[in-house]
Amino acid sequence: MGSCKKIFMALTLTSLIGTAAHADERYRPVQDEVVKKECGSCHMAFQPQMLPKRSWQKIMDGLENHFGEDASLDEATLQHVRAYLTDNAADSGWFGGKMMRGVRDNETPMRITELPYWVREHKKEVPVWAWSDPKVKSKTNCQACHRDAERGYYDDD
Repeated sequence: MGSCKKIFMALTLTSLIGTAAHADERYRPVQDEVVKKECGSCHMAFQPQMLPKRSWQKIMDGLENHFGEDASLDEATLQHVRAYLTDNAADSGWFGGKMMRGVRDNETPMRITELPYWVREHKKEVPVWAWSDPKVKSKTNCQACHRDAERGYYDDD
């Protein structure tokens, strides 16, 4: 193989690897308007790929005490949101995704911010004092650091 061909192949491979690594911080944005409205009225509507089906089911079963708030929905809306979240959950496709790294099959995580992957990523990149910054307010305020979080982009900003 000629040296130009080798260089071209090496550059192509490097580009593909870089794209894959970059895409590792992206999720499909929430596209369902009912989910955006109902979940997004109190917090960002998190991408369903961040939790497994069993977690979304348990969250939807406990909306009357949703992290200290009553987020109850009428039955039709409840079933609609539940279906969207579980149909698009981290374990709904052939690839569970990075958020499931370190989560055992018998575990039902209830908070994205307590997933082993999330904790590892934020522990190495975010100083402890940042969580008390008035601009951040909460670990669930993804948009404080990730401008395009709502669109599913969590690349380092």
